[in-house]
Amino acid sequence: MNDKILVAVVAVDKCLYPFDNLYDYRIPDSLADKVQAGQLVMVPFGKGNRKRIAMIYSVEQKDCDPAKLKPVYGTAGNGVTMSAELLDLSVWLKENTFCTYFDAIRTILPHGLNFSVRAEYSLAEGTADLTDSEKALLETLKAAKTEKELSLLLDSAAEKKKTVESLTAKGFVVRGDIMKRHIGDETERMVRLSPDFELNDRFARLTAKQKSVIETLIDNDSASVKELCYICSVTPVVIKNLVKYQLLEEYTYTLTRAESAFAQTESSPQDITLSPDQDKVFGGIAALMTEDKPNCALLHGVTGSGKTSIFIRLIDLVLQQGRTALMLVPEISLTPQMVSNFQRIFGSDVAIIHSNLSMGRRADEYRRISSGEARIVIGTRSAVFAPLDNIGIIVIDEEGEHTYKSDRSPRYHARSVAKQRAFRHNSLLLLASATPSLESFYNAQKGRYALFTLSERFNKTDLPEVYLIDMKAEQENGNRGNFSEALLHEIGKNLENGEQTLLLLNRRGYHTYISCINCGAVMECPNCGVPLTYHKANETVLCHYCGHAERMPDACPKCKSTYISQSGTGTQRIEDEISGYFPKARILRMDADTTMSKNAFSDRFAEFGRGEYDIMVGTQMIAKGLDFENVTLVGVLMIDKSLYSGDYLGYERTFSLITQVVGRSGRGAKIGRAYLQTFSPDHYVLQLAARQDYAEFYSQEIDVRQALLFPPFCDICLVGFSSLSEQHCETAANRFLQLLKDRIKREQNLPIRVLGPTKMGTGRLGGRFRRKLVIKCRFNKQFRAIMTDLLLQAYKDQAFTNVSFYVDINGEII
Repeated sequence: MNDKILVAVVAVDKCLYPFDNLYDYRIPDSLADKVQAGQLVMVPFGKGNRKRIAMIYSVEQKDCDPAKLKPVYGTAGNGVTMSAELLDLSVWLKENTFCTYFDAIRTILPHGLNFSVRAEYSLAEGTADLTDSEKALLETLKAAKTEKELSLLLDSAAEKKKTVESLTAKGFVVRGDIMKRHIGDETERMVRLSPDFELNDRFARLTAKQKSVIETLIDNDSASVKELCYICSVTPVVIKNLVKYQLLEEYTYTLTRAESAFAQTESSPQDITLSPDQDKVFGGIAALMTEDKPNCALLHGVTGSGKTSIFIRLIDLVLQQGRTALMLVPEISLTPQMVSNFQRIFGSDVAIIHSNLSMGRRADEYRRISSGEARIVIGTRSAVFAPLDNIGIIVIDEEGEHTYKSDRSPRYHARSVAKQRAFRHNSLLLLASATPSLESFYNAQKGRYALFTLSERFNKTDLPEVYLIDMKAEQENGNRGNFSEALLHEIGKNLENGEQTLLLLNRRGYHTYISCINCGAVMECPNCGVPLTYHKANETVLCHYCGHAERMPDACPKCKSTYISQSGTGTQRIEDEISGYFPKARILRMDADTTMSKNAFSDRFAEFGRGEYDIMVGTQMIAKGLDFENVTLVGVLMIDKSLYSGDYLGYERTFSLITQVVGRSGRGAKIGRAYLQTFSPDHYVLQLAARQDYAEFYSQEIDVRQALLFPPFCDICLVGFSSLSEQHCETAANRFLQLLKDRIKREQNLPIRVLGPTKMGTGRLGGRFRRKLVIKCRFNKQFRAIMTDLLLQAYKDQAFTNVSFYVDINGEII
C-alpha cells in the first residue's frame, strides 16, 4: 500500500505541444515548507533527466510510490509567485489559443523575472593522472579569481570540449546546475548602527574617520556605502572594518528602476469638471460598478468628446472603494501622453507596462504592482496580465484596434483576456472608442453590453471639416506630385497663422519600389519575394517583413544597366518633399525608423506639443489618441491601399484610421480641417469617414458581414503552415484538410465552412513558404476539442515533418 506523499503538479519548460501536460514530482522533506503553487522550480525531465525550469500549478497529498516519482531539485529563491488567478489564466490561454503552458507563463511574467537553468563550475582536487593538454587547461582554469571568470574561461574553451569533459570525468572540474533569473534586482550596499551600539570607551578609541562615519549614522539612521564614503571622505575599507568590529551592520537595499515610482501628484480628480453629457455617462457607468457582478460597457464617443476625463473619474471612484484599475492603450506612442495625464493626478500610484521598457524596468514595475505599491496600471496589450489584485475596472481605450491581438504564440486578444479577469474580479470592463469594433457595437446593440454615447466634443466645438481630394483630377491637371494644390495651400496658411499640421502616410521609407528600366527586374527580398523599400537616410534597401537589408545598387543586379527607376512613396520622401515646398518649416517625422531610442516617443511628442515643430509627418502611430490643441490641419495621403488589403477587416480599419486621424484636428479653440487625398473619392467608406458617420458605416458593414458570414456572425479559425520547402508546406496543408474532413464526418451539429488551402499573404516570409486554411466556425468547447485532437494527430503524422503549424482565432486572414 502506498503512503500519501507531498507532490508538486507542474508544467515543464521547453515541452513540445504533444508532451505539454502537467506532471507529478515528489517534494523532498527539505523543500516541504518552501514550495507553493505559482513558484518556479527546477526538475529533472525526460529519459536523460535534463534539468528544466517548471511552474508549480498545485501542491497536493497523493497516494503513490515515492520511488516512482522524480524529485523537485530546488526553488527560485528570488523569484515571484504567480497568483491563483494568473495560473488559471495561463490554463485558459493554453486551451483557447493552443499554446503550451510555458508560452502562456512567459507571456504573463516579464522576461526579466523568468528563470533558466545555467551551468555553474568549480575546481576540485582530483587524483587521476592528466595528459599534457589536460594539465595545460587546468593551469589556465586555476588562474581564474572568481566563479564568473572560471565560467568564462570554460566557455571560451569550447574547441577543447573533449578536454573539459575529461577533466570533469576525472573530478578536477565540478559542474552544477542552478536556476538563474534573467535580470537581477538593482541593489545598493547599506549600513546602519548595530542594534547594541553604545557611545562608550570603545567609541573613544576609534579613529577620526571612523568617528565621522558613526556620527553621520547617528544623525541619519542609515546610509549607503557610497554616500558615507563621499560625505565622510573615507574609503570603503573604513566602513568594512566598522562592520567587522560589529559597530555597524551591513544590508542590501533593493532599488527600483521604475521611474513611475517617483511621480508627484500635481492636481486632483475633483479638479476635472465634466460636461452634462459626460456627467450622465459617468453616472451610468458608476452605477454598473456598484452591482455585485461583472459587467461590460461600451463607451462610443466622438473624437475629442472627453472620454479620458471620464476614465480618470471612474478610476478615482475605484480607488476610493479600495480596489485597483487597469487601463490599456493600443500603441506605445499613446502611452507617454496618457501616463503624463494620469501621473499628474495619481502620482506614483501609476505603473507603466509596455514593450519599450527595459527588462529591468519592466521587472521592477511588475514588483511594484504585485506588492500593491502601484494601484493603477497603464500599458499596451501585455499590461492585461498585470498582477493586480481586487480589480475594480478595466478600461480598453480604442478597443477596436488590431494591435490588441497578438500575432505570435499565445495568439490572444487583450479584450478576451480582460473579460476573463473582469469575471474573476466581479469588475467592470469598459470598452471605449470613437470607432468601436463591429463585434463590440453589435454586442451593444443586442444588449449584451451596456451602451453609452458621447455625440459632441467636450468644448462644444464642431468636428473638423473634411474634404475629399480627387488625385485623378489633380493628375489630369498636370499635378503628378504627392500633394494636391488644396493641401499645399492649407499647409502654407497654417504656417502663416502659427498653427500646426499632421500628415499621415502609413508607409515608411523613401521609395517603396525599385526596378530596372532596361530589363524590368524588380528588387525583391530574397527571403520573402516582396519589393524592397529604399531608405535614403542610410542608402539601403530594406524588407519591412524580415529585415533583410542591402546597399542601394548602382546598377541592375541582373542586366547591369545603370538605369534604375525608383517609385512609390514613404514617409522619408514626404518629409523631403514638404521641406522643398516649405524650406523654413520645422518638420518632425514619426515612424519606426525615428522612434527606436528609449524615450523617442515621449521626447518628440513633448517637443511637438511645445510648438518646436510646425509639421508632423508619420505613420499610423500619430493617428490615435494624441491631443495637441494647436493642430488645426490634417492631411491623409494615399489612403486607398488599405481599402483593398484583401482582408474582411480592411474597410473597418480604413474607416477607423481616417476617423481617428481626422479627430486630431481642431481639439482646441480653433476649428479643424482635414484633407483626404484619394483616387477613389466616391467610395462609400471614404464618404462615410469624411462625414464621420459611424452609425451608417456600421449599418452597411454589418449587413455585408452577415451576408458573407464573417464575425460577429461566426468565428474565424486560421490554420497556418510554413516550411523551407514549398512542397512540404502544401502537402502538410492538404493533409490537415483531410484530417479535418475525416473528423467532421464523426461530429454532429457542427456548423463549419472551410476555405483553402491557399497562400498566406505573399506566400513566402523570412525564407519560409506559407499556406493557410480558413475555417468559419463557432469557437465553442466542441470545436476547441476537435482542433486540439487534430493538432496532436498532426504532430504524429509524417506529412508534417519539417513543417511548422499553428492555430489563430479571429486574427488576420490575408
